[in-house]
Formats: sequence, C-alpha cells, structure tokens
Amino acid sequence: MTAPPATVADAPAGVPTARQVRTRLRQARRRHHDHSLGDVLGDAYVMVLFVGMYGWFAISASRDMLNSPTVGRADPGVRWWLAVAALLAGAGLAWRGLRALGPLLVTPATQSWVTSAPVDRRTWLTPRLGVLLTAAAAGTALLGVAVAALGGVSDPTALGWAAAAGAGWGAAALALSVVAQSSRAGRRWPAVAGAVPLLAAAIITGLVVLVGRLGDGLPRPAATPTAALVAVAVPLAVVATVLAVRALPRVDRATLTTGAQFANAAATATILLDPSLLTGLVESRRWRRIGRVRSSRFLPGPGWWALLQADVRRLRRHPSALLIWAALIGVQYATALALPGLAGAAQVVFGYLAADRLTGGLRSVSRSPGLRRALGGSDAALRGIHVVVPAVGAGLWWLLTLSTVDGGPAWLAPTLALGVVAAAWRSATRPAIDYGGATVNTPFGMIPVDLLRQGARGPALLAVLVLVRLLVG
Repeated sequence: MTAPPATVADAPAGVPTARQVRTRLRQARRRHHDHSLGDVLGDAYVMVLFVGMYGWFAISASRDMLNSPTVGRADPGVRWWLAVAALLAGAGLAWRGLRALGPLLVTPATQSWVTSAPVDRRTWLTPRLGVLLTAAAAGTALLGVAVAALGGVSDPTALGWAAAAGAGWGAAALALSVVAQSSRAGRRWPAVAGAVPLLAAAIITGLVVLVGRLGDGLPRPAATPTAALVAVAVPLAVVATVLAVRALPRVDRATLTTGAQFANAAATATILLDPSLLTGLVESRRWRRIGRVRSSRFLPGPGWWALLQADVRRLRRHPSALLIWAALIGVQYATALALPGLAGAAQVVFGYLAADRLTGGLRSVSRSPGLRRALGGSDAALRGIHVVVPAVGAGLWWLLTLSTVDGGPAWLAPTLALGVVAAAWRSATRPAIDYGGATVNTPFGMIPVDLLRQGARGPALLAVLVLVRLLVG
C-alpha cells in the first residue's frame, strides 16, 4: 500500500512557509545594500532609454541597409520566407538555450539553505516563474515589434499585433521549458520540441534556395498572419503557464543547480572576456551526455596517423559539428539570394565558423600542456596534425559555396580560403588570457587594450579578410 503524497499541511510543525523565508532573506539583504528606490528606478530608466534609443537606431539602419544598392535587390518573397526560416531557427536555438539554462535556477546558497529544507517548492518558485514569464513576454514583444518594423511596418495597430504575438509565444516557450525542466530524464518531447522548428527552418531554407537557384521566386503572402499567431499563442501561453505552475513541485535540486552553473560560466566569460570558460563547460557536458562509446582499432601506421584517425573519430562522436558545418552551406546560399551584395563577405565569415566547428581536437591539444606531454612529440607537430581536419573541412566548404559569389581575380578565392584556415588556427591555439597587460585611459574610461588584443586573436584576421573581399570583390 503506497503512502499518499506529502502536502504543505503535512509539513513538520514549526517549519516556516516559503513567504516567511523570502521575507527574512529580503530583510537580510537590505542590511547589506545601500541603494535607494530612486537609484534603482534611475538605473531602470537609463536602461530603458538606452534600449529604446539604440534599438530603434539599429532597426532604422538595418532597414536602410536592406534597401541600399550595396546589399543588392532581392525578390521580396525570398526575403519574406527566409525571414520566417530565421525566426524558426532562432526559436529552436532559444529553446535549447532555455533547456541549458534551466530556466529556473538557484544560487549555491539557496540550494543549501532553502531547496534542501522542507519548504513548499511550488510556493517558493512561483514568484521566480512570474518574473521569468514577464521578462520573456516583454523581451519577445520587443522582438516582434523589431521584426515588424524591420519589414517596413509602421502602422501602430499592426505593431501592437506583432508585440502581442511575440509576447504570447515567448511566454508559452518559457512556461513549456519549465515543464520540460520538471520532466523525468529520458523524456523525448523536450528534444523534439527543439528539433521541430530547426527542421522546419532547414526545409524552408532548402526550398527557397532551390526555387531561387532555378530562377523563380516564391510568392509573398498578401498579409502576414499575425492575428492567427496571436489566436494560437495566447491560449497556448495560458495552458502552458498552468502546466508550469503544476509542475513546480517536481523541479528537483539537480536541475536548479545545473542552470546556475551555466549562468555563472556565461557571466564570468562575459566579464573576463574569455569565451573558453563557457565553451569548456559546454564541451564537458556534451561528452558526459555521450556516456559510453564503442571502441574500435586504429589502422596501423605511424603515430601521426593514429592521432589523425582519433581527430576524425572525434567528429563522428560529435555529429552536431558536422551538422552545423553543413547547415552553414545552406545559410550561405540563402544569404546570396537575400543579400547578394554581401555574399562575398558572408562567405568569409561563415567559412570561418564552419572551420571553427571542426577544431575541437586542435583546441584540446593547444589548451592542455599535460595532454601534449602524454602524446609526445613537439608542440608544432601536434598542432599541425590536428589542423588537417579543419583545413580539409574549410577547403571542401569553400568549394561547395563558390557558386554563390562572383569569381573575382584568380588569386582571391585560394587566398581567402587559406586565410580562413589561418584565422581558425589562431583562434583555436589562443593561449590563456593574461590579465596583466596594458590599459589606456580614454574619455570613455579605462580600456584594456592588451586584453582586447588577446581576445581578437583570430577574429582580427577574419576582419582583414572581410575587408579584402569587399575591396577586391
């Protein structure tokens, strides 16, 4: 005979409620902060003014750029459908980000003193859920207005509908991600929910590219179905919010802490200007998810041949790198259709991103002196062996995308391809950040010049290649 589930009324006598604990913590924090309400409201006003002013400037500049002769004219239907594909891809990536972040998370102190205590979990997490829903709805509403304004919409009513659609879908996604956070391990629907928009974006992009390359254009709908999006999003958001509130008691400490680790790594990487702090955590999580692998023998040969086989096998056990490499080919073809004037610069940037996805072995060898000592041989030889895979991948990617750009001089294509490989090499072999470099005092404050120089290793060469492509091509 199973025991009935525990409720708040079954809690031991003398245990404080979640509201009492929250009030006590708020009073304790006030003793350590000297900021007044006016200071907080002033900071909020500056932030809203900054986002509104510079956001609208960015939208206006982007709209002017899309209509400029530099970018080139494109079929309106092609741009419309590619914008839909971009929104779907962004939704899929945002879902994966929410799943990695939590989205509900707690600090180590809260984990130790609150979530491990017999405090009602739903009552404790409900205010956090409300704040996250409000932030998600507000952020996606602004995104909806930005997308509509970028498309040339200026009617206030239409912008209001776009904001409502964005807010509804943002709140629904946030609430469903909380439901996914409370699900047991092994459930497949969270992964499917993130894969469906990405797959739809890939299908739409492929169809647009195929039709556009055949010389025909896709028809643009007479009116954007914003009202239909609102009609679907609002009920979905309400149902998802109810399900999220009901799922709060099932959100365990492990998922709450995992998101906190990711958020702390992202904040630290941003403050210290060192992306490896975040990518290292993501890489370790990825390899832990693999769990077990099937061992197989290497083909006989010298030591460098075994290391090269190991680097190739790394890609087989990390298929997302190859998927991103292939997806960037479609993105390049879509860019050539939507922004023909920027196809050459986009080829350089996307080629660098495609090659960078294949530098996992090169990064591991370059950032681990112990691994290099264990493998033996000189550092230059080890790095040379592990640059073969990204070099071959970059060369193949460049050949597959040559038809998207104008030829230019005979020396331009091989020079840019070699430059892309060199930029990926410099980025992957970047040494650890040294924070003791020089800084320059400017009217805008102290600027860490040496720190920026170290962070720009690789992207700086990429910027030079883009400039060469724009000037010569």
